[in-house]
Amino acid sequence: MDNDPPYEALTKLDPASVPALRALKHLGQLIDQATDRRDESALKHAIAVGESLLQKLGDTARGATLHYYLANAWAGLRHMRRQGDTARWEWEQPEAESEIIHLRLAVQMARAHRATGWNLGCPALTNLGNLMNTVGRFVEAIAYWDEALSIDPTFGMARGNRGYALSFYAHGLHDRESAAILLRAALYDLREALQRRLQEDARIGFTAVRERIERVLDPAFVAKGPPTDEPPKRARPAEIKYRRWALAHRLFLTPLNDVGDSWSAARDSLTLPPMVTPLDQGPKHAGFFNQMKQEFVSARYLFYEAENEEGVHFSDRDVLLFNTLDYPAYSLATEKLKCAFRMSYSLLDKISYFLNDYLSLGIPEKRVSFRSLWYEKGDRSKPLRPDLRQRENWPFRGLFWLSKDLSEDAAGFREALEPDARDVALIRNHLEHKYLKLHDDIWSEPSDAEAHELSFLTDSLARSLRRSDFAAKTLRLMRTARAAFIYLSLGVWQEERCRESSRDPSQIIVPNPLDIWEDDWKRSL
Repeated sequence: MDNDPPYEALTKLDPASVPALRALKHLGQLIDQATDRRDESALKHAIAVGESLLQKLGDTARGATLHYYLANAWAGLRHMRRQGDTARWEWEQPEAESEIIHLRLAVQMARAHRATGWNLGCPALTNLGNLMNTVGRFVEAIAYWDEALSIDPTFGMARGNRGYALSFYAHGLHDRESAAILLRAALYDLREALQRRLQEDARIGFTAVRERIERVLDPAFVAKGPPTDEPPKRARPAEIKYRRWALAHRLFLTPLNDVGDSWSAARDSLTLPPMVTPLDQGPKHAGFFNQMKQEFVSARYLFYEAENEEGVHFSDRDVLLFNTLDYPAYSLATEKLKCAFRMSYSLLDKISYFLNDYLSLGIPEKRVSFRSLWYEKGDRSKPLRPDLRQRENWPFRGLFWLSKDLSEDAAGFREALEPDARDVALIRNHLEHKYLKLHDDIWSEPSDAEAHELSFLTDSLARSLRRSDFAAKTLRLMRTARAAFIYLSLGVWQEERCRESSRDPSQIIVPNPLDIWEDDWKRSL
């Protein structure tokens, strides 16, 4: 075995002078040592070396390791450059963007090569969850920690960080009952994590949060444990099946669905918090939030029906269609799937329309979009709006970072942090304005040679996808929309508390409680 080179030699590492696998090993050592020494120039060199190795290692388990190392290098730069309270609240952080991209690619490759025993899957998922939580995407962070724990339930850093994040999630809720349930889940995670092997600084931090939760929660409530409630007797089997499915996919608009799948979480109880508005302003924000919620839950059920319908629906009978010999998916269920995609995607732009009014951003209605809302004059080449750059609102910052996962056909917005964001944007464009064609799963996209040879059978106008692939993208889009709703609700609550602290204490606030729209009133005419 070769002796490890000294640090000075590592900082001059040239991937052309050593085999790729040895260069990969040395790269990991260089990044670790440069981070410990806070050597920014060495980290920049490591990133350049790593990027030159990408083509050699490709989409392999070694490639996953390389992306993991590159993410660590960007994390080192981020910690060096973002010090102090002022930097902590900076919304725009280029180092974090690069870190997310490499962690996502590492995780994507790790999933593909799990059978090879790649052993960095848990750390990569945990680090990705940690970073998502830092930028305000705590709902999605929980899913990454859950996946890490599904691989190794004893991985203490994943469990401890999940508990740590749940405690802050709970603190941001205006519903105190839900907050207590999340705090209890956080406490269970922290207690379990502290029984495992941890980094010492993490152990100190987890212990402090555990003790803080133990001081505020009733021991009897903690001992009671999570609910094991069952569906009410009035619930029909079809409804129970639907709600169990939505719970399993974490699609209910309630924070409780992020910590369990009991029946008590099988409801869409998320609302806007109490808001102070001028006397001459009606409940416009509550009304808009109602409408968006209704569209989301309807999209969710359309997706469920599309995935669970059996046989041919009567509305599809006696509809004359030609067989184009490429296994097309024509059915009411397929169109329901497309509707669910459309509705879920459009909700993100509607959230930006809500924020434009609520935060008084003054963007002309026709220019409001979820991707561009945050920038001066809606231009990605310009800085963030001054009123947002360091706003101390964790959930709103989460919405901003969520917007980075989307691609728009406009200058500065085509690149995104999500690896297939451009593809999703193209799919939406074909779905809304062109021609999206779904195929049964027996279909496979022809190679270039096959497409040329069988050009007389190729549907050149269509953007073609297997139905199952489109369904997977739609499900992910719905989970993204759900996370956005939670960030919106918690962000408004944080904003309302900030406004209250700066309000003239002599100002008179007149309560105007809104009644509940009963379920029985929702029947069709």
